Amino acid sequence: MVVGHPDLAERRLDSRIARLRGPRLRTAAGVLATVGPRARARHPELPRVTDLSGLHVAVVSRIYLPEPAAASFRLGALARALRDAGATTTVLTTAVPAEYSTVLPGHDAIDVRRFPVLRDAMGYVRGYVQYMSFDIPAMFRVLFRRHLDVVVVEPPPTTGFFMRIACAIRRVPYVYYAADIWSDAVESTDAPAAVARVVRVLERWAIRGAAEVVSASPEFTERMHELFGDARITTIGNGVDTTSFGPSGARKEIGAPYLLYAGTASEVHGAVIFMDAFARVLESEPQARLVFVGQGAERDELERRAGELPAGSVHFEPRLSSDEVSAWIRGARATLASVRPEGYHRAFPTKMYASAACGTRVVYAGSGPGRDFAGANGMGWAVDYEVDAVAAAMLEALRTDATDEQREGIARWAVDTVSLGAVAARAVTVVGSVARRRERHPD
Repeated sequence: MVVGHPDLAERRLDSRIARLRGPRLRTAAGVLATVGPRARARHPELPRVTDLSGLHVAVVSRIYLPEPAAASFRLGALARALRDAGATTTVLTTAVPAEYSTVLPGHDAIDVRRFPVLRDAMGYVRGYVQYMSFDIPAMFRVLFRRHLDVVVVEPPPTTGFFMRIACAIRRVPYVYYAADIWSDAVESTDAPAAVARVVRVLERWAIRGAAEVVSASPEFTERMHELFGDARITTIGNGVDTTSFGPSGARKEIGAPYLLYAGTASEVHGAVIFMDAFARVLESEPQARLVFVGQGAERDELERRAGELPAGSVHFEPRLSSDEVSAWIRGARATLASVRPEGYHRAFPTKMYASAACGTRVVYAGSGPGRDFAGANGMGWAVDYEVDAVAAAMLEALRTDATDEQREGIARWAVDTVSLGAVAARAVTVVGSVARRRERHPD
């Protein structure tokens, strides 16, 4: 699909590129100096609890390793940190699809218990019937566990609803892991208003019943206080598993420079803008390629729009292992991320952390905290959610490959600043404080 005259389109895009240019690509020292301190200031260190010996902690989640998802990596890091702090750690989760191995590296002495659930056509535990197929059995597993001191609950709010009931019966406190505000996210989609109201009620119930809520960002913490009153909330930040994503290793080569969208493409993200912008990119760089890895609600629409572009210019991959995704990220000129500005603007696409850990720059379209991250010196491009602006940034990324020094600087910043190990350590501190309060006030 050709939009406008090629020469006019190229001049227009070159003009946008000129306005985007500036001190984008800095040395490794520049990346660390300008990005690191600001990020660290957002997540001040908590006093550490290093000994949870004698505690029995259960992590309850509908998704867990080896399924590739941000929640899986977060919870895997948390389970390992709980074990390393001395807690007897159990994960209650789902049976994985047949293509995944259940042998998990680094999970010695962690008891991962799985049970069958319903999945949607794409293989996800997504949708209210699917959630119930996990939540109700999980509630009974918590009710009848022999030893239990603290439960860590991963959303959706339906899981939090049933865990509040189970934990109240057991007189066991739970920590709610709020990496997203689900009711805000639902409101930003075309879901019926009645569904959004029900999700809000469930989320309020889950959060207000928690002994502690751990929040992925200051923005989420502030919003939860607005919505749910005086809930006890601690901001622990978010990050990436830098043991799975890093600059060393194979780089995927496809015989042409490519841009990569890796991860969920939902209504919240609005990844279709990259397809529209890529149509304009091809007018100037016909050899360029666009790659999508993963699934999501917009996958069908993305495939439909790809059919309007030259054959072979857009490539789709299913969900892949972290090793495979890392190779794709390392080989890309840049990765792509977005959040629709009119929707769930507080969302932060954690795919950007994975990109930074691999040393690859990112093109971000939209508003919210992701814009600050991508716009920091050396990290990439932050532009409005508008086709011309996105196309200009994509073109500049394709035409200016980062040096090895720049990639190493970005990756080193990620290890120092957004490693999930540090995030998990802060979560362990919260779990320890909840356990101590329970010891002082057992009822």
